Amino acid sequence: MITEKHKSIISSSVLVALITTLLMNFFNYEIPTFLWILDGVLVGGAFVWYTLSQNLLFYVLKRTTEAFFVLLVIATLTFTLLRVMPGGPFDQEKALPPEVKANIEAKYNLNAPILRQYTDYIFGIFKGDLGESYKYLGRDVSTIIVETLPVSFQLGMYALLVSFLIGIPLGLFAASRHNSLWDNSAMFMAVSGVSLPSFLIAPILIIIFCFWLDWLPPAFWDGPEYYILPSLILGIRPAAVIARLTRASVLEVIRSDYIRTAKAKGLPHRVVLYRHVLKNSLIPVLTFSGPLAAGILSGSFIIELIFAIPGMGKHLIQSVTNRDYPLILGLTLLFSAMLVFANLIVDLLYSYFDPRIKLS
Repeated sequence: MITEKHKSIISSSVLVALITTLLMNFFNYEIPTFLWILDGVLVGGAFVWYTLSQNLLFYVLKRTTEAFFVLLVIATLTFTLLRVMPGGPFDQEKALPPEVKANIEAKYNLNAPILRQYTDYIFGIFKGDLGESYKYLGRDVSTIIVETLPVSFQLGMYALLVSFLIGIPLGLFAASRHNSLWDNSAMFMAVSGVSLPSFLIAPILIIIFCFWLDWLPPAFWDGPEYYILPSLILGIRPAAVIARLTRASVLEVIRSDYIRTAKAKGLPHRVVLYRHVLKNSLIPVLTFSGPLAAGILSGSFIIELIFAIPGMGKHLIQSVTNRDYPLILGLTLLFSAMLVFANLIVDLLYSYFDPRIKLS
């Protein structure tokens, strides 16, 4: 039987290992192989143990099967839309000679019937082959993803930490001082963060911190000082949304009967707030965290372009402009898989934070 003590020990172990890895990565220390192995064992072991202890094995298998068919539908729809849209990847202002264009289409199998192209692509996915890029000659889509995903993932992870480390405390602080000046000020900041787009905030902060104060570099991704500004800007908007969700949820939970009972027993306000109210207020935040994590971990295309970060953003934008079918399909499938996986993790965490929720 899973107990709170077991949950605490496992959670602490996983968090310590992951935070150690993140800090070493942030400061550009070489991460030992044993630490990567330890992270994988702890995270994988915690997932398996929690799944089995909560009798969620069938649920996870069911969701995994559903995810497989969802990704298949997404691949089919994306493939169809790219072929139906007018124009082609080798249509240019200056038309290629017919024999040259025919040779290029034959090389990439674009002269085959649509059904044949589709089946070849789907079977290639099952083999782990996402095809060769039309514009980056001689480079596989898988290679491009392997080279750029770590940078986008690194940026997204730092921004995700910023979002939660700012959003949850800010929302809890505002709710604990409901209708006060502090509450109004915190919510003003949250509304401003939601309203102001990142492409507007980024140039303003670059001017202030990079040119006026000369504290941080304005571009590239070469060390800790380069990570701060892009991660902060990317995390501001989600942090504002999380702050508003946390505040609304805390205000709802704090009026519950069991919270009044805890207060009547003489528990300190801080204990009631952090031990009883906060944990049961995180369900709306978790719901928002699924698509947030998938989107932010895949990197923000605007932020990557503004700061010249060598992530996936440049390739996705250029692939759409160049009608690079394999690269568009590969990046779309990657984002979809991350979204499905993130939503599965969020659903499993529901029952962790609120034992009243039962998954079946």
